[in-house]
Amino acid sequence: MISVDEALEHVGRCACQLPEARVLIGDSLGLRLAEPIISEIDSPSFDKSMLDGYAVAANDRSPTRKVVEQVLAGEVPHHAVEPGTTINVMTGAPIPDGADAVVKHEDVTFDEDSTIRLPDSGVAAGVGVLLRGAAFHAGQKLLAAGHRLSPVDIALLAEVGKAEVSVSPRPRVAVLATGNELVQSGQSVGAGQICNSNGPMLKALVESTHSVAIDLGIGRDSPEELERLMQQGLEADILVVTGGVSVGVMDLVPKVFEQLGVEQVFHKICMRPGKPLWFGKYEQEGHRTLVFGLPGNPISTLVSFEIFVKPALRALSEGEFLRPRPLQGVLSGPVSHRGKRPTYSPCQIDFGTRSEGKPTVEPLSWSGSADLAAFTRANALAILPAGDYQLNSGQEIDFLSIG
Repeated sequence: MISVDEALEHVGRCACQLPEARVLIGDSLGLRLAEPIISEIDSPSFDKSMLDGYAVAANDRSPTRKVVEQVLAGEVPHHAVEPGTTINVMTGAPIPDGADAVVKHEDVTFDEDSTIRLPDSGVAAGVGVLLRGAAFHAGQKLLAAGHRLSPVDIALLAEVGKAEVSVSPRPRVAVLATGNELVQSGQSVGAGQICNSNGPMLKALVESTHSVAIDLGIGRDSPEELERLMQQGLEADILVVTGGVSVGVMDLVPKVFEQLGVEQVFHKICMRPGKPLWFGKYEQEGHRTLVFGLPGNPISTLVSFEIFVKPALRALSEGEFLRPRPLQGVLSGPVSHRGKRPTYSPCQIDFGTRSEGKPTVEPLSWSGSADLAAFTRANALAILPAGDYQLNSGQEIDFLSIG
C-alpha cells in the first residue's frame, strides 16, 4: 500500500489539461474561457431611449411640441427633431438627430392636433438617453481567459455576437458499475441481489463537476463483457470502474485492465475506506485516458471519488491539480479510532457555530462502507489519523468538505 499523499502525487503527474475546444455558447455554462473576449462593437451601438416617451431638444423653449413621428424598438427615425417638434420613441429605439433627452410619456399633457406640452420644470439634457458605448466600447476586454462562464456571461457573449467560444472543455467520464449481484433500480430484486447505487451516484458526482458522464451501465463478472465495456470507456478522458478491484475470486477488473493495455500506476492505498483503489493510464493515438478502479462499497466509491477523481477532473478542465485541502474544526462530541490506516469518517460541519473561531464538527455514527444512509447527513469527512485513541469534545480535528 502507498499513502494518500503518494497516491495523489501519482494522479497529479498523470492528469494534464485537455486541449481547448470551440463550443456553442449555449453549451458553455460553467466552463472556463481559453481566450479573452474582446468586444468588436460599442454597446449600445447607438444613442437609445431608456424609456417610452418623447425625444426632445432640451434647449428648445417652444411651449408645445408637435409629434411628427413614432419610432418603435428595432426601427430608425426618418425625421430629425427641430424646434417645436418631438418624436415619440419607445424603450430601446434610437434617439433622433436633434434630440438630447426623452420625456416620459406620463409627464406630458396632450393638446389638440398631435401636440404635447412638457412639464413646467422643463427637461435636462441627457435624461432618458443611454449614449453609444456607455456600457462598453469596441476593443474593450469584457472577460478574461480563465473566467468561468455564468448565465449573465453567456448573455454578454450573445450581445457581442459570439456564437461560439474557445473553452477548456468538459472532461468526458465513462462510468461502469460491475458485479453479478447488481440490478438496475426499478427492477425486481432477487435473492442475493442489490440495486446498483454506485452507478447513479458516480454519474451525479461527475455531473456536479460540470463534466460529462457516460453511463456504461452494469458489467457482469465476465472477462469478455468487462473488456467490451471498458474498451468503450477508454475512449473517454476518464474511465471510472467500481467494484471488482480487490483480491477476491471474481475481482477481475485489474486483469482486464492489463489485457486492454492500461498501465498500472498503483494499486491499494493506506486509507479507510478505499484501500483497494486502482489507478492507471491508457495512451492511444495521442489521447490519454485516466483509469480509476474504485472499491465496490458505496462509501468507498464516494470517498475515493472525492479525494482522487475530483482533483483529476479539475486538472483536466482547468490545468491545475489541487490536492484536497484539509480544514480545521472543533469536535462537538467524542470520537474514537482503532486501526493502522487513517479513516475518512462522515461528519456534519456547522460553519455558523464556532469555537475559538473554528467551525464545530459533529461526528456521525456509521456502520461501514455500505452505509449510504449515514452519509446523507454528512457534508464533510473527518480525518482520523492511524492509531488507537479517543478524541474528546472540544479537541481540534481536520476535515475535508465534500459535495
